[in-house]
Amino acid sequence: MAQRCLPGMSAVEIKADMADGFYTGNSRNCGYSFGVFYSVYKGGANTWSFGGEYLQTYKPYGAKGRIPVAQFTGEFGYNLHLLSDYSQTFHLYGGVSALGGYETVNWGKHLLPDGSTIKADDAFIYGGVLTLQADFYLSDKIALTANVKERFVFGNSIGHFHTQYGLGAKFIL
Repeated sequence: MAQRCLPGMSAVEIKADMADGFYTGNSRNCGYSFGVFYSVYKGGANTWSFGGEYLQTYKPYGAKGRIPVAQFTGEFGYNLHLLSDYSQTFHLYGGVSALGGYETVNWGKHLLPDGSTIKADDAFIYGGVLTLQADFYLSDKIALTANVKERFVFGNSIGHFHTQYGLGAKFIL
């Protein structure tokens, strides 16, 4: 039996996600995110986690244009262990987190190249996150992760919901 997810263990996780669709360089209405999180295991393989994330999305403008929207957020949450296999190589978690941060629209520039003005302002944001994450252990110290997240963001005027999905690597300390 593997010695994984024991109370007191901790982990650092690096994530890369797609947001609001599948991002390519020409995508007009989606984006990507990168994050780093620290987790502490509690009883029953449940975890407390906190970290930061950078989310970049785009809003379509005109025939071919797009306006960048960036969010810098911090998260603090709890992940409930839902399922694992007997050998402890697979774990499934459901989580809820609180988030807070800052959102900038078009990097603070209100005037567009065609002379139009953006009425949305940069803002401090807050909200929550629902997460479903699977961990696949390669060894006792390294796991690959796959996740789906739904962010509920308030305090801004651009968009309140962002669906993210992606992969990551978890390093157990």
